Amino acid sequence: MIPEIGHFALALALALAIIQSIIPLLGANKGRLLWMQSARATSIGQLALVTVAFAALMRSFVISDFTVVNVVENSHSLKPMLYKIAGTWGSHEGSLLLWVLILTLFGAGVSVFGSNIAEALKARTLAVQAWISTGFLSFMLLTSNPFDRMFPPPEDGNDLNPLLQDVGLALHPPFLYLGYVGFSIVFSFAVAALLEGRVDAAWARWVRPWTLAAWMCLTAGIVLGSWWAYYELGWGGWWFWDPVENVSFMPWLLGTALLHSAIVTEKRDAFKSWTILLAILTFSLSLLGTFVVRSGLLTSVHAFAVDPERGLYILFLLALSIGGSLALYAWRAPMMEAGGVFKPISREAGLLVNNLILGVATGTVLFGTLYPLFLEAVADDKISVGAPFFNATFVPMMLPLVLLMGVGPFLSWKRADLPGVWQRVRFVAILSIVATLVNWYLQEGGPLLAHLSILLAIWLFLATLREWAMRIRLFDVPLSDSWHRARNLPRAAHGMTMAHAGLAVAMFGFIGSSAWKVEEVVFVAPGTTIEIAGFEVDFDGVERVRGPNYFADRGTLSVMKGGNPVTTLYPERRYYPIAESSTTESAIRSTLAGDLYASIAEPASEDAELSGAWTLRILYEPLVNFIWLGSAMLILGGGLSMSDRRLRIGAPKRKSVPATTTAPAE
Repeated sequence: MIPEIGHFALALALALAIIQSIIPLLGANKGRLLWMQSARATSIGQLALVTVAFAALMRSFVISDFTVVNVVENSHSLKPMLYKIAGTWGSHEGSLLLWVLILTLFGAGVSVFGSNIAEALKARTLAVQAWISTGFLSFMLLTSNPFDRMFPPPEDGNDLNPLLQDVGLALHPPFLYLGYVGFSIVFSFAVAALLEGRVDAAWARWVRPWTLAAWMCLTAGIVLGSWWAYYELGWGGWWFWDPVENVSFMPWLLGTALLHSAIVTEKRDAFKSWTILLAILTFSLSLLGTFVVRSGLLTSVHAFAVDPERGLYILFLLALSIGGSLALYAWRAPMMEAGGVFKPISREAGLLVNNLILGVATGTVLFGTLYPLFLEAVADDKISVGAPFFNATFVPMMLPLVLLMGVGPFLSWKRADLPGVWQRVRFVAILSIVATLVNWYLQEGGPLLAHLSILLAIWLFLATLREWAMRIRLFDVPLSDSWHRARNLPRAAHGMTMAHAGLAVAMFGFIGSSAWKVEEVVFVAPGTTIEIAGFEVDFDGVERVRGPNYFADRGTLSVMKGGNPVTTLYPERRYYPIAESSTTESAIRSTLAGDLYASIAEPASEDAELSGAWTLRILYEPLVNFIWLGSAMLILGGGLSMSDRRLRIGAPKRKSVPATTTAPAE
């Protein structure tokens, strides 16, 4: 009965979405306040109904209701409770329901917390959001019903993919979808502004907190996925340029550009049409990611569906939303006034270059991701575009952006004085060069690109701190005065400092763990000793242990350094009998300086000389934890900016515009 209630709730939510997509829009066009305000009730109603449906599906997983096909295919009675709950969104149907839940959550959020938004714009925004809800609710009800029944029910389920039975993967999809789907409300704001024919500083102020929220969640989702890949897959990498990784990274890149472009629109009334275009393209890339992982184009642990019918439905939604919004943009964008003017050397120009680099970088990733799929579809010829291509194209493109990020905050609006900027940053530049030379000496050489990247990371970190110190006049006035200035500084300024410094910190991890990683893959038997990065690692053997729904071969590694015990590592090779698959559970000794990382594979018993031996992969990854530390700083910086009082209490006053374009009678 409960699954039927969930299914019925989805049908009612679709009806409300259709109403919301029409009535508020008509109200905005005709100037009828009650019709416009109906969007509040329908958006909250949608959220309530989809929440009921999601709770009904989660209950089916929690109690192991094997009359529901989704539970049978993605759960098991012996599975730990956390992963039973995570199984709710571990399938195509369940993840799509989570997608729609977040979609309605953002719509209801605008209706509840957007009291400072003009009624006509809010009505149009919520109507556009309802168009998206209508598309995905109909997709779910027609092709992907999460409540399909199975009679007679089996005695037990097939279990969730063992690779997904992990804390990182339990949290990764919700955060990733909060980012993906969060950009839908920014898209809705952009289309609503085009329908209204007006973009101004007030619009940019209203959009910024929602953009920040989506960007923060997408950052968290990507980082959780990277962290999971690092410790779970057993090869010690945190990014593989997998197509499904790329389709989450592209909206992040354009979303970063959108954040900076919206600042210019708010502060200087410029970049208006460009900001609108970025909002459209960012969500379009989110939809593209949804199409890629649900259309059957890819076979991946990240991919959900292989049904071409579903792929065609999403392709239709993709063409309708992207094609319609871009057509509207082409019609309306030329009518928008240009806004403030600025000199080639100014903060506006710096942010424009920032946007162009991020845009070109996104295009590069898009080309490398889709070209193999396109070539296979057209010529039936399979090629692989992987890490070598992206590292050779994307990474060098980002280095000028890092240089610019250090300079940008020192530039003035409208027109900047380069000699004055150099006067402020010359000490930072000299200190960065000295620190890089010291690192070169300590590392005894190494890749030139790695040292150049380290130079830019140090530059960005020190320049960011220098700019913040100048804001509070640190060491120029008494410390109590600097503290007072810091407390009165807008939180968005603290957020920018934290985020830029966080990117520099993460770069240390990216560079160190890539350029100076040490790896050994060897066959080992009890008593074998491996030396790596100054550590002596003794392989003591393997024992069989049992988990709640798996068996594991657990290795024991005694780690010493300079003859002194350091730690003991216990890598595992797990076998899940219900799913009939195995996973690698790495063991990691983590410090801020670097990680000692170990994983074991199947014994090489086929070879008589190696009978009883195991394959041991052991790595030392310098500075890798700076990736997670810097990413946390990025998210915290976004949170500080979003909590800025100016974004919480309202936007600049907006002059009223006529609800219709009908000319008054003479």
